[in-house]
Amino acid sequence: MLNWLTNLFAQRSRRAPRRAVRAIRARYDAAVTNDDNRRHWANADGLSANAANSAEVRRVLRNRARYEVANNSYARGIVLTLANDVIGTGPRLQMLTDDAEANRRIEQAFAAWAKAVSLADKLRTMRMARAHDGEAFAVLTSNPKLPTPVQLDLRLLEADQVCTPDLAATGANAIDGIVFDAAGNPVEYHVLKEHPGETSRRTFLDYDRVPAASVIHWFRADRPGQARGVPDITPALPLFAQLRRFTLAVLAAAETAADFAGILYTDAPAGGEAEAAEPFEPIELEQRALVTMPGGWKMSQLQAEQPATTYAEFKKEILNEIARCLNMPFNVAAGNSSGYNYASGRLDHQTYFKAIRVEQAHLECVVLDRVLAAWFDEAALIPDLLPAGLGLIADWPHQWFWDGHEHVDPTKEASAQATRLGNHTTTLAHEYAKQGRDWEEALRQRAKELALMQELGLTTPAAQPTPADEEQPDDEQGPDGEEEPTDDDEAELEEQAA
Repeated sequence: MLNWLTNLFAQRSRRAPRRAVRAIRARYDAAVTNDDNRRHWANADGLSANAANSAEVRRVLRNRARYEVANNSYARGIVLTLANDVIGTGPRLQMLTDDAEANRRIEQAFAAWAKAVSLADKLRTMRMARAHDGEAFAVLTSNPKLPTPVQLDLRLLEADQVCTPDLAATGANAIDGIVFDAAGNPVEYHVLKEHPGETSRRTFLDYDRVPAASVIHWFRADRPGQARGVPDITPALPLFAQLRRFTLAVLAAAETAADFAGILYTDAPAGGEAEAAEPFEPIELEQRALVTMPGGWKMSQLQAEQPATTYAEFKKEILNEIARCLNMPFNVAAGNSSGYNYASGRLDHQTYFKAIRVEQAHLECVVLDRVLAAWFDEAALIPDLLPAGLGLIADWPHQWFWDGHEHVDPTKEASAQATRLGNHTTTLAHEYAKQGRDWEEALRQRAKELALMQELGLTTPAAQPTPADEEQPDDEQGPDGEEEPTDDDEAELEEQAA
């Protein structure tokens, strides 16, 4: 009986299908380490964002970036151009409440304060600091010397001055110069009382604990959890050094070749019949003089090989790679558009202008809105400075205007603008905003001009620009693209009709 049951289960087990187990092996080529790429990936690590951007690493990068910007004309020009393009002449506030008169009062008061504190200059300095320091700091403080009712001011700080000398004793939520709460929000900043690079520095460990509400910290976070910034031109620092070394090497080779007026050489073999001449002995030559050579010797000039024809191309490629980390086209970085045409110039600038708009939006959120909120807080305490009856200040809508970018072909842009306005795909507010102007102020100014022109009898009909898709191929073509008949053509037609 037991044998029968054993045989039954054995048969069933033999009938059960067998499932083959296959080991799947897959890998990425980029994850393979071999003798060919071992040295290339030797410095790749798994450090966190804040560990990779440690205080010492940031110090070295800042010092090298500042040195390069101070000594490299291209680096200086790129940083200055970037600051001028992003900030321009400075942002302009436009209030969007329903009370037009109240909007003008607020805008005029803020514009007067911004001019008094040199807000545009400080913003340009902050943008340059972000390029070669990686971050910019500003402390909201009070300046009793200001001529405006609002005494708010911005005191700029270098990144070196925001640090914690006793960081180990601060706590786990502290990262060099900044203390965070459990939610990751900055609570306070540690600001050294003296710059660490000051030659007459008297204190080394003394710092002030500044509340986070009074500190503006502007940097670009490239990784999640990153608390401090690194210079924007960090990837380009080795390229700047290569460009300078290559230029100096080419110049040295050209100077070396130019230092020798001529070389004496002989085709005779060693011990031949040529007269003896002292090797490497310099000979003074007079200008426009006929010189006799020793017997068997000839004179020739050293052929200069530098700069080679590839010198300009190499500089162009290096500058193009340098500017790429800033989303800047080559012609802007080099200040040279000789090799550009209309189409390529527009395509390159589209990426650059989009990057500028992104930076301006980030600047509005991180810097300008906080400055405006602090300005409102102080202005609300001054009688009759702000209009009443507009509700809570926090609910007042506003926007910022920036300088517009000039179009490569103003005629084509005006035609396209007229087409957009004609088919109602845009608004005057949007078109004026692209130029960095307030459409209401522009229309009021235009109304004043038209009224004065009518008063003086200078009124002329407004010229409507031709839409871009209706360009005339030739001066002699009519509105349908066909050539208009001339006087000779009309006479010939009359003879044929007769």
